[in-house]
Amino acid sequence: MDAEGIFAGLNREQARAVEAVRGPVCILAGAGSGKTTTITRRVAHQVASRAFDAGEILAVTFTDKAAGEMRARLGALGVDGVAARTFHSAALAQLRWLGEAPRKIIASKALWLRQIGNSLPRPYRFRPAGDLATEIEWARNRRLTPDTYRRELGDRAPPIPPDLMARVFRRYEQRKTDSGHVDFEDLLELAIRMFDDDPHALAAVRERYRAFTVDEYQDVNLLQQTLLDRWLGSSEELCAVGDDYQSIYAFTGATPAYLLGMPARFPDATVVRLEANYRSTPEILALANRIVPHLGGAEKILRATCASGPEPALSPLPTREAELELVVDRVRALRAEGVPLEEMAVLSRTNAGLIPFEESFHKAAIPSQGASLLGREAARQLLKRMREFESTAVAARVRGLAEDAGWLQHPPDKLGERELVRQADLNRLVELATAFDDGVRTTRDFVADLEARFGSTGAERRGVHLLTLHGAKGLEFEAVFLPRVEEKELPIRQARKDTEIAEERRLLYVGMTRAKRYLALTWSARPSRFLRELGVETRPTRAQEPDDPLYSALKQWRYKRASEDEQPAYLVFHNTTLAEIAARRPRDLGELGAVPGVGPTKLERYGSEVLAVLRAA
Repeated sequence: MDAEGIFAGLNREQARAVEAVRGPVCILAGAGSGKTTTITRRVAHQVASRAFDAGEILAVTFTDKAAGEMRARLGALGVDGVAARTFHSAALAQLRWLGEAPRKIIASKALWLRQIGNSLPRPYRFRPAGDLATEIEWARNRRLTPDTYRRELGDRAPPIPPDLMARVFRRYEQRKTDSGHVDFEDLLELAIRMFDDDPHALAAVRERYRAFTVDEYQDVNLLQQTLLDRWLGSSEELCAVGDDYQSIYAFTGATPAYLLGMPARFPDATVVRLEANYRSTPEILALANRIVPHLGGAEKILRATCASGPEPALSPLPTREAELELVVDRVRALRAEGVPLEEMAVLSRTNAGLIPFEESFHKAAIPSQGASLLGREAARQLLKRMREFESTAVAARVRGLAEDAGWLQHPPDKLGERELVRQADLNRLVELATAFDDGVRTTRDFVADLEARFGSTGAERRGVHLLTLHGAKGLEFEAVFLPRVEEKELPIRQARKDTEIAEERRLLYVGMTRAKRYLALTWSARPSRFLRELGVETRPTRAQEPDDPLYSALKQWRYKRASEDEQPAYLVFHNTTLAEIAARRPRDLGELGAVPGVGPTKLERYGSEVLAVLRAA
């Protein structure tokens, strides 16, 4: 393709990046700013201008899908022969070409780590293998070994005690050695070792690849950067593109420091900021830009190129139930306006936060995709056990099975993400069983009820997307709902250090910038500190009013009753339910039963006591 075709449709900043075919180039690409278009056009221009042959360019992405898209776009521009690969596939290709390639590569650490984890003492043996795998990957990405792991932990809290985690790490590494397998981190280490030990291999790779492009550079970790340094040597032919505002993978060892440090490492680097946004309305960008001064890093103020749209909805709500109802109602309204369900998304900090929406959409006959309570480990294992017997003691049976599965009534803050989800799922199942238990229906009836409420067929696996904020990165939707923008939710309760809070803030920014035209932020408990940074005036909800004497009296009664029953207070009533009771002041059992969160079982068990508290207050 000629230069005119390569530069067609580019804005000034994009064209400046594409023109810079030589030397270090740092592209700070804001959300929705067309970074993929920019870097593929730049690579095409490197070839068309004869700065480099196609075979001399290595473009590195973070997923096979992104690498395939880059190859397809380059092919459409008439450029063939550019190597577009992930770090791991590039390392493996180089080991095959210049060294000794491993024959057995582990596709997933989960199976081995599940087997190793089963030998741990209770309750740690129930920790999801995925959390153990994430911790090992964090260590490997920082180039730690079982011998150096504990010494380099610092104040990081692993998913299980450090001594046990070190033991798991050591057993995993030993099992790989004994079986002759390697994992993805080993591919990078083996390539680094080959280049360090064999100057001929190092010379060969530098002779072949003379220009490098790295996408999503804010997500690079030490291990990947070390391999990139070997490829580069003293060369400055590096184009790095990324957005430090979207750096949300610190738990894997990723850091935006390499992206932000490029101008210092390469004083002559061409630095380009892509700030023209082709995704969102001016109203959405105006809200997202309010939090930019708090993000730090390399400032990027997104400029809208799309037509104006509705103002983002910022809604405090009295209860969790009201929040669910608002989202369901808004989805129905947008659907009636012609917005496809597949163009809507509910984004949550954790998978556990998506479960109520899955249930609400199911009740409202609104197809959804992405979240599945019954598809996750906790529910799968518990339902499998429940099918082995039949009993009318539903709540007791489910509680016992949950305890056998390592359910912690008061889980510590520093648990891994997957274990947090598993614990939340176990909690949810115990709550559902307690509400279901009427002394007549059986455990098999409960299983059938769960499948009716949460089950779905393959045909229904379309509809509104239910995604975590991490899972939504790189995606975009016409309408985005961000519920529970609250303290202990976003930022998550486990985030305490300044760096952790900063990453939570970036997660909110990522969530807001997924929206094209419709954006809604809601909360029903203590508003997130990030709302103040967005300039939102927040008011306390009923559940936050400690000076409300009726609400306080209900909480005191609940504490006493929960202590007598030896169960967590939330299993009696949630704060939001108590707040709604205090707001409505029901006069009899009929009115009390109409309060969201008060089902037939709880009404029978606690109704007369609650009415007594109301009369006495």
